Amino acid sequence: MADKTLRLGIPKGSLQDSTIQLFAHAGFNIYTSSRSYFPTIDDPDIECTLIRAQEMARYVADEALDAGLTGQDWIAEHQAATGDRVVDIADLVYSKQSFRKVKWVLAAPEDSKYRTPQDFAGATIATELVRVTEAYFQRLGVPVKVEFSWGATEVKPPLLADGIVEATETGSTLRANRLRIIDTVIESNPQLIANSTTLEDEWKRTKLDNIALLLRAAMEAQGRVGMMLNVREADLEAVVGLLPALQRPTVSPLSPLSPLGPDAEAWMAVSTILEESSVRELIPKLKAARAEGIVEYPLNKIVL
Repeated sequence: MADKTLRLGIPKGSLQDSTIQLFAHAGFNIYTSSRSYFPTIDDPDIECTLIRAQEMARYVADEALDAGLTGQDWIAEHQAATGDRVVDIADLVYSKQSFRKVKWVLAAPEDSKYRTPQDFAGATIATELVRVTEAYFQRLGVPVKVEFSWGATEVKPPLLADGIVEATETGSTLRANRLRIIDTVIESNPQLIANSTTLEDEWKRTKLDNIALLLRAAMEAQGRVGMMLNVREADLEAVVGLLPALQRPTVSPLSPLSPLGPDAEAWMAVSTILEESSVRELIPKLKAARAEGIVEYPLNKIVL
């Protein structure tokens, strides 16, 4: 009998909370405990394991896990080290602080002689992303010594290293340590990955495809809200012109409570999806354009 359980790796560490939150929006509630590396999930077909993002590609490739979530950076690092490949199922742009990509950047002290990657010839670079960094300098033809850093990498220049390759979302930590960004080595965001054996199993492939669909839908809904309102037909064009819709707003006639007389006004119902950040300025404009019954509501998923 075929195995009807999907072994799924959840990244432990900086991506853990944002990943669990994304799954919650997708309809999967994951519950963790500080004493266990095996979270529970409200889907009996899924078994979760907390694994460091740096090791996820290895365990998926070795088939200890059927699938998992980790960054493109660690997928590239694993592939450079072993040659083993995993299969990308879904590209998910989120990070521990925002819904944008993380950059691994080459940086050096602001008052140092280093201004370009070529200036690092013969220098020592500290990083967690050793093999990707080595490949970066090899492509440029710049000989360097790349050392593995166990953490707190930004404090190592200039005494312990000449430069670093470090992950950043905003660059604020680098600036706080008086480091100047010189170049981007790799951009990264989480991927839902699997191994080829998992994808040969029709049940597991379908399960993964469904999870990917729901995760993408949850991401599409981030930062967006739904809005409904009523408007007189005579004012419809002006109101619709104010709406920055995902596509086009849905407009339908309201059913009258009593038969329309010759002088009765026709009313229309309008619904749309828009960026939450625009709502506070939009609602007063809609009210001024004679819209009524304006309702804003949250969204969990948008399936495109």
